[in-house]
Order: sequence, then C-alpha cells, then structure tokens
Amino acid sequence: MPDVFAAFSRFAKNFPKGSVIFSEFEPGESFYLIQSGRVQLLKTVNGFQKNLDILMPSEIFGEMAILENTPRSATAVAYDDVKALEFNRANFEILMTGNPAIAIKLLKTFVKRIYAQKRRFMILTIPEKTARVGDVFLMLDETQANIDRSTESRTFTTTIEEVARWAGLPVEETEDGLTKLADQGRIEIYTDRIVVKNITDMNRFVSSKRVRNMEHR
Repeated sequence: MPDVFAAFSRFAKNFPKGSVIFSEFEPGESFYLIQSGRVQLLKTVNGFQKNLDILMPSEIFGEMAILENTPRSATAVAYDDVKALEFNRANFEILMTGNPAIAIKLLKTFVKRIYAQKRRFMILTIPEKTARVGDVFLMLDETQANIDRSTESRTFTTTIEEVARWAGLPVEETEDGLTKLADQGRIEIYTDRIVVKNITDMNRFVSSKRVRNMEHR
C-alpha cells in the first residue's frame, strides 16, 4: 500500500520514538497511514492504560476522526521512530475523489479496523485473565479467513507474544492463562501453533465469565 500513496508524500509526518501522536479523548481531525516504524495503541480501562494493538507499516489508524465526529478512542504512541502520512478531512476528500481504487481500499480497511478495534476492546473488558486469553482465540476464529472450520477444533498459527498483545497482558500472565486452559483440556500448545480443541466450549467458557462480570457491576 505505501507505493500506492507515493504521490501523497507531501503529507508525511515524522514522530520520534516514544512521542504521543494523539491522546485518548481529545478531538480528532486527521488519520494516519504508517510508512515506517510501529505505532502502539493504548486505551484506558478501569483507570489503567492497556495495550490495544501495535500497528505495522501500511496500517491505518485514527480513522474514526474522519468517519465520525467523536473524540479519540485510544492514545497512539510512536513505538519506534515513525514516518506516517497524515490526512485531514480536506485532503482526504481529494484523495477519495481523485482515485476511486484507493478509495475502495481505504473503505475496506476502515470497516475491518472498526470491527477489530471494537472486538479487541471487548477482550480488554474481561477481568478474568484466563477467559481474556480464551477470548483472543474466539476473535481469531471470527476474523481470520484461512482457518479450517470443518470441525469444532481450531488451529491457530500464532505465538504467545501475539496472544499477549491482543489480550493486553504481560507475556508471563498470558503464559499462565494458556497453561490453565491447557490444564482444563481446552487447548494444546505447540511451538508453532495453538489448538483450541472445541471452539463452542471455549465460547461458552468465555461467555460465562463475561456474564458473571456484568452481573457484579
């Protein structure tokens, strides 16, 4: 995708490592396309900042400022030295009307990103850490296209570090959650993959914890 946007290099912005690109709850007037470096998204949950995602080059963030007139839903921090294209409403309209092919790609990206953000936030609202880790596999089952769904078993080619990132937990706590799920007979852990033995059973387990949390609010 970055090559497609070469004509828009005049919109490039540089953010040093550790700098805040925008803060949660502040008004938003622009969105960004990462050209190099990584961007960390943080969200305040129950008074604590939780890791929501780490975005890679070619990914878009901050798009809700364009799609909806709402405050920022997360804080964006430069995880490395970051170069990104910054689009506001004015040049976004130029981009959309001037190149329909790019417009379609952006709209598809927006739809995926909106769903992914809301789904990941659902994971972060589960206080019970083992269930939160389990919900990561439910999210992967919902969002990944190349999964064999012919049986109740699911095989996910992922790492503990990736599960920790999606769950918003330290690696050590994620490992503990995975071990508990394995001890319960719900998953099998391999060096290159994690197998959920019964996705329906996992869904019931996670749902019971989420309902219990709602009842105690």
